[in-house]
Amino acid sequence: MSKVLMLAVGATGYVLGARAGRERYDQIVALSQRTWSNPKVQQAKHEAQDLAREKGPVVGEKLGDAAKKAAGSVQSKVGSSSSPTVSDNPNIVGPQGDLP
Repeated sequence: MSKVLMLAVGATGYVLGARAGRERYDQIVALSQRTWSNPKVQQAKHEAQDLAREKGPVVGEKLGDAAKKAAGSVQSKVGSSSSPTVSDNPNIVGPQGDLP
């Protein structure tokens, strides 16, 4: 098969595939728009938004408390650590120490 014929067949396949792909894309878009505009879907969306507004502050408060507890736990473990700090390391160049 010559290169020109191979190129023509490839181009034809691409055009036909792109056209079929666009038609399927349009079908999917139409279906999603119909689904989204369905009254039952809109009702469920509104119920989910209302629930999020109602429970949001409570969840935020619980997350804040959990973060404070975790920070305290980390601080107590780091504060009681006996590992050397950066300033204790003699291999650090600069104000903390000089190279040996």
